[in-house]
Amino acid sequence: MRPEIKEPTKLARLKEWAGDIKRDVLALYLAARDPRVPWYAKVMAGLLAAYALSPIDPIPDFIPVLGYLDELIILPLGIVAVVRLIPAEVMADLRQQAEEKFPSRPRSLAGAVAIILLWLAAATSLFCLIFIR
Repeated sequence: MRPEIKEPTKLARLKEWAGDIKRDVLALYLAARDPRVPWYAKVMAGLLAAYALSPIDPIPDFIPVLGYLDELIILPLGIVAVVRLIPAEVMADLRQQAEEKFPSRPRSLAGAVAIILLWLAAATSLFCLIFIR
């Protein structure tokens, strides 16, 4: 009698997909600094990794529909597009490095400061447009 092979549930496949996305974001973080990656892919990988790893959500989740649209659709599609710009063997190596180097998300003080300054500049500009004429 053969044991039954259990097919993964939809929830298990979704969790695996989410883990793959997280690993790919970290691999793109590494790709932005890798000399084997073409310059245009480095730029896109760096921007996408900064967006995904940013401590401040550019589109807050409390905004109906748009709040979750970036995490559910825009970010995964961006990751797929940028991964296609990177040679397959390089991306495989970067994925392996991401799994080994980052048991948790990388943190960058300079990145956090840059995001905060960007938000302050946007808020100041909005304030000036509304109240100072």
